[in-house]
Amino acid sequence: MKMNVNILKLSALCLALPLTANATQNDLVEQGKYLAKLGDCTACHTIDEGQANGGGLPFTTPFGIVYSTNISSNKEFGIGHYSLEDFTDAMRGGVAPKGNLYPAMPYTSYHLLTDQDIEALYRYFMSTKPVKQENRDNDLMFPTNIRMGLKAWNLVNHDSKVFEADADKSEKWNRGSYIVNGLGHCGECHTPRDAMFAMDQSRHFEGELIGGALASNITPKELNRQGWTKQDLDDVLRKGYSRKGTVFAGMYPVVFHSFSHLTNDDMSAVTSYLLDNDGEITAKSDTFNGHDKSDPGYDLYKGYCAGCHGIDGEGKPNVSPALIANATIDKAVPINTLSVMLNGVEEQRYSYTHGFYAMPSYRDTLSVKQLTELTNYIRKVWTKQPSDLTESQVQEWVDQIEDSIADAAH
Repeated sequence: MKMNVNILKLSALCLALPLTANATQNDLVEQGKYLAKLGDCTACHTIDEGQANGGGLPFTTPFGIVYSTNISSNKEFGIGHYSLEDFTDAMRGGVAPKGNLYPAMPYTSYHLLTDQDIEALYRYFMSTKPVKQENRDNDLMFPTNIRMGLKAWNLVNHDSKVFEADADKSEKWNRGSYIVNGLGHCGECHTPRDAMFAMDQSRHFEGELIGGALASNITPKELNRQGWTKQDLDDVLRKGYSRKGTVFAGMYPVVFHSFSHLTNDDMSAVTSYLLDNDGEITAKSDTFNGHDKSDPGYDLYKGYCAGCHGIDGEGKPNVSPALIANATIDKAVPINTLSVMLNGVEEQRYSYTHGFYAMPSYRDTLSVKQLTELTNYIRKVWTKQPSDLTESQVQEWVDQIEDSIADAAH
């Protein structure tokens, strides 16, 4: 009888082992699903009206167009035939079974991921619906269309080391650093590029002009100068808008597909890292210097801006953001102020009840002289930035914006 009891116990243990393994596997898949959202994977690998992870989304570069690839579990066109080792090589080294990947796939940031997070992502993608969609050929100029050259580029520009915590910082700060610099791959847009188009880490997060808009300077020094609080960052990353303004251009889909899904703990870690502060931050008083009706910019503001933004820049809920405390206009170089005037802003819908109307383009309406007067006036009234910009300076920035748009449309 005692032997029979032991046999039953052993049988129960044997039955339990697969259940435990499956539970662990399911946990990894769920973890990977969350990490994939954080990494913006599906957003970059899915075309409009296409099947999730099927690839084909175009990424414009100064050298031509790179199309995202099929990362579904399909074994013919996707990554269903990848081993975990193959997947790790792609994430850390930019090397797939069929050759080198272009760094439009941000393995230059993803290499920081831990083994566990890479495995979780792998298990998740292997569980996704297989999409039978053939990959598109890239449209790149010579010699960038030769993948072998990427071996040399990686040798010079890529460090595949895994994230290492800063012993002098808190656990929360390090978690934020891991998210922002790793899967969040924020530096890919917010860090200027060097002559070889690698991220210039000596200017980490200092901002970069992309497609006619400036991916802002998000260094702790600049964010703190502008008066961002943790709640401001939480709001703008989770909802797309805050008292410091709204996201636009390439940042809008990042919020919608990625950062809006962060857990509270992870968002808290991100804001602590970006502001380099684990504690609470008190909001600074907003700048409003009053109107000067004798300034030529006043009539321009009243005629083109006040109807939506309010005569005192207070904004209108679900119509347009306030100019008071707006980070877009509070920059030493007013490229984004000029960009929204020239190009307008598409309608932004964050939920069924929250959003902002589209802002029209004034490209064919305002002269460089008027752009200069209006920009100076906005800076004079709502910021502490110098308001003596010249027409030649504004023309130079307008040219930079146009060149950036042309590069993006290459």
